[in-house]
Amino acid sequence: MTLTGAAAAPFCSWLIAAYLSRTVAGLSGEDPGSKQNISRRRSRRKHRNAQGAVNGGSSLVCSYSAGPVGSLVGLCGSGLSELGSCLSFEACPEYQSASWTPFFGEGVMALRPKPLRAARRHPKTAAQGKAWAIALQPLREPPEKKKLMTKERRVVVTGMGVVSCLGHDPEIFYNNLLEGKSGITEIENFNCEDFPTIKSLSTDGWVSPKFAKRMDKFMLYLLTAGKKAVADAGMTPEVMKELDKGKCGVLIGSALGGMQVFNDAVEALRVSYRKMNPFCVPFATTNMGSAMLAMDLGWMGPSYSISTACATSNFCILSAANHIIRGEADIMLSGGSDAAIIPIGLGGFVACRALSQRNNDPAKASRPWDQDRDGFVLGEGAGVLVLEELEHAKERGAEIYAEFLGGSSTCDAYHMTEPHPKGTGILLCIEKALSQTGVKRQDVNYVNAHATSTKAGDVQEYRALMQSFGQNPVLKMNSTKSMIGHMLGAAGAVEAIATVQAIRTGWIHPTINVEQPEKDVDMDYIVSGKKQRLNVKVALSNSFGFGGHNSSILFAPYRESTEN
Repeated sequence: MTLTGAAAAPFCSWLIAAYLSRTVAGLSGEDPGSKQNISRRRSRRKHRNAQGAVNGGSSLVCSYSAGPVGSLVGLCGSGLSELGSCLSFEACPEYQSASWTPFFGEGVMALRPKPLRAARRHPKTAAQGKAWAIALQPLREPPEKKKLMTKERRVVVTGMGVVSCLGHDPEIFYNNLLEGKSGITEIENFNCEDFPTIKSLSTDGWVSPKFAKRMDKFMLYLLTAGKKAVADAGMTPEVMKELDKGKCGVLIGSALGGMQVFNDAVEALRVSYRKMNPFCVPFATTNMGSAMLAMDLGWMGPSYSISTACATSNFCILSAANHIIRGEADIMLSGGSDAAIIPIGLGGFVACRALSQRNNDPAKASRPWDQDRDGFVLGEGAGVLVLEELEHAKERGAEIYAEFLGGSSTCDAYHMTEPHPKGTGILLCIEKALSQTGVKRQDVNYVNAHATSTKAGDVQEYRALMQSFGQNPVLKMNSTKSMIGHMLGAAGAVEAIATVQAIRTGWIHPTINVEQPEKDVDMDYIVSGKKQRLNVKVALSNSFGFGGHNSSILFAPYRESTEN
């Protein structure tokens, strides 16, 4: 007898007693509805209750009743106080000595509710003492689905779009970075004498006028950068007609969404809800940017957003690539957008003491790894990458800028705004990215660091990078934020564009304003002052956000074979 049968026996006994008590009465030739039998049952019940009290309250007994065809049915008494023992893995002695086939096949899971419902529809049969049976089929294991062996789907970058203070074209944007230009100046679109300083952005010509007047700037940036990325990928109207729209998706996130639209709605509500913009709710949500772009393009694949503070873009890029790898999409627009340079946005970051107070010299306010850094500079804009399945890109003759290798994400689980003091979550994220992509640490020779110009964050990230790659003497790292500030949810995508441009051009842009480096920072690893030549083998781009969200993604030059 198998262990399964032994385990099932007591449980079967209880189930049969619960569901078929009326049937058993029929099998024994008794009329369960007769006054004589009702009197007998009451007498037996009183006897069992009295006996149970003598035995310490246990009234669950195991008995067997022989049916007219000689089959044995294991029954339990009416008491349920010892149900736990009935469900133990040791069968009762009577079951061990019985020679019969388990009523439920090899396991209790063979019990089907449908035949039991049929039993309820035939009470007269049991009452008349006629034998009847319930056919229970043994559990059938579903046939194992054989996975088809398919060729690994590789993800490449075929287009880029950017909206930033250093230009709205990837070439212009990166050339300004290479020259070490700062895009940080005084805010011009509202009075900001009491705020840290940075320049606001504007876009035009890419969005329908009827929406341009109502949309939040984060959506305007997103739509502009997204459409520019599509154009940069060579997706002409003729190409767009040939695309399988069901395999094209949009995954562009935002850390804060439509702050201006929401702020205006609150101000209007002070007068009356009738004064509120009817688009205030949809245009304030972070997902609506992706949705509006998908509607504009007619793309019906995965379309949503992710919001993980300043790590948003990397999370979106990772998820978008996974949709392609799993075969759910062939093309994904992915990145991030944010527009928080309004009084409530600036005021909120000032209140939590995150921003630089160097108002007298805006261009030098963002200074990663420098001893005099005092917080980040708030930026805004958008970055969008066209991620595409390799064979799909080759079939349509697209130019391949770089290959996306993969990445990872973790959580510090430590503090809302501060990184873990030992950089535990950051280090774990980097190590997982290497492990999951199969990249050798000695092959990573360029890091576009998160490096926001905050006291704690810069040092913790640097230590984690040194612990992972410190044995690589050719490693170089820089901070794009030294020239464009911190673009929040858009930062990772804009820095991914800078990373891809480094791969394409062979030049690494400098980190400006590192005049007095932290004593623990080895400047041999930091690109500062001027741009440097570098043949990038594998590039790592980091993004970390409030809440302890960490993300690391890896890019490499595209090669036909990835064996090495």
